[in-house]
Amino acid sequence: MSSTVIPLAAGAGLDFSLPQQLTVIALCALTAFISHMALAVFNDGVRPFMLDFIQGRTTRTATTAVSFGLSAGFIFGLGAPMALSSGVLNPWLLFLPTDILGLLSPKKWLAPILGAAWGAVVVFGLGGANNLAHDLPVDFLTAMQQMSTPILFLFTLFPVLAITKQFGRGWGGIAGVVELALVVLTMKLWPNMFAGALAMAVGVLLLIGLAISRDLKQRRLDRATAAQADAKGPAAGAGPAAGTAPGGGAPGAGAPAAGEEPADEPADDPMASLFSASAARLRRYLPLFMVLGAGVCLLAQMHIFGGGEATSFLIAKGQYAEAAQVDFYRVFGFVPLIATTALASGAYGIAGFTLVYPLGYLMPNPVLALAVGAAVFALEVLALSYIGKVLGKLPSVRDSSEHLRGAISETLQLAILFGSLMAANAMGAGLGILVVGGLYLLNEAMGRPVVRMAAAPAAVIVGGILLNVLYWLDLFTPVKG
Repeated sequence: MSSTVIPLAAGAGLDFSLPQQLTVIALCALTAFISHMALAVFNDGVRPFMLDFIQGRTTRTATTAVSFGLSAGFIFGLGAPMALSSGVLNPWLLFLPTDILGLLSPKKWLAPILGAAWGAVVVFGLGGANNLAHDLPVDFLTAMQQMSTPILFLFTLFPVLAITKQFGRGWGGIAGVVELALVVLTMKLWPNMFAGALAMAVGVLLLIGLAISRDLKQRRLDRATAAQADAKGPAAGAGPAAGTAPGGGAPGAGAPAAGEEPADEPADDPMASLFSASAARLRRYLPLFMVLGAGVCLLAQMHIFGGGEATSFLIAKGQYAEAAQVDFYRVFGFVPLIATTALASGAYGIAGFTLVYPLGYLMPNPVLALAVGAAVFALEVLALSYIGKVLGKLPSVRDSSEHLRGAISETLQLAILFGSLMAANAMGAGLGILVVGGLYLLNEAMGRPVVRMAAAPAAVIVGGILLNVLYWLDLFTPVKG
């Protein structure tokens, strides 16, 4: 991507073909049904609460209340504004409501009907709302496209933040300089390519390389320490008066007594038992998960859906390879979280490890997308226990995923806030900034009733409506151009 902002391809409206409409409706029906069965939810914050629901320690109503409380801000403050401004659907708009509707439904047969109804609202109602907003004197949706530039460019820095937090300022500074150089180089040599693509690739690879190197170094150190302990062991008990072991124990204190378990065979681990039971529960529904994976991958292949904030704008610009690259990097930040919460709760993620997003963007036809999506979900579910065990042996890699998620949130919060203020300036100049910035600050002062990431886009929409009201009252003149 060059330094000039490329107009969004979807700026004209949200119009879907019949196959696209049917896919969205069917997928919303399926995800609501799966949520009702407590097999998967999209909201990572809701998943830890699912174990109590599955085991009958909490009610459907209480679990629905938790889901609504954790999701409503993202649906109306982030999902809807992002879809309206980019012209591309997103998981917050589609899957968070079906989480709620599925859990809310008292009957199994009602859940897919409610999910399908929400899908119909999205595909038939969103376009009308989009067209209506564009016809207003203050077109706040077009103004919201100003968000694309800060989101795309600031998002590039998330590996730098993650490296700095985990490995210190030295490595963070190196990563920052390298990424900046690569962004400048990309803009100069490949102007049609997303400027942050190469920089993000190098940043993520550097983070993973540092984490693996630390884990391998620690394992070598642990083995050396264990070898030294073994070498000292026999010598400590040697001598003619070795009838008593060091510390006053009985002879042979290091060996297990009759009837005891060997020291290297730990007693039953309740967490391991829970993880095993959860993995087995998910495997029992493998065909249903394969259908889910096929549906999500197909939706991504249609290029009317983006898995993230930056991805939505890249899809809108028609940069599908770059969108796939961005969502592929996000996978590294979410695999440990999704795997551990799924094994602990018995409920998987609606999008799995989200690997079906980038694969779907790159699929040349719907048939291949269906096959690949089903295969990817099958492998993910079958490998869940193994992935959990591997992550247990790589603590630095696990920590890297935590830092990646935190860095993604921090960069996007700043980018969305900055982009929202740019949108406010575009639609109302100083008054627009005053209204949108004031609403954002008011939300902060009130203890964030709307989550921080969603507060700024929501403020743009509320501010845009307010500016239109002021125009109709002849108290405001829209900014020209």
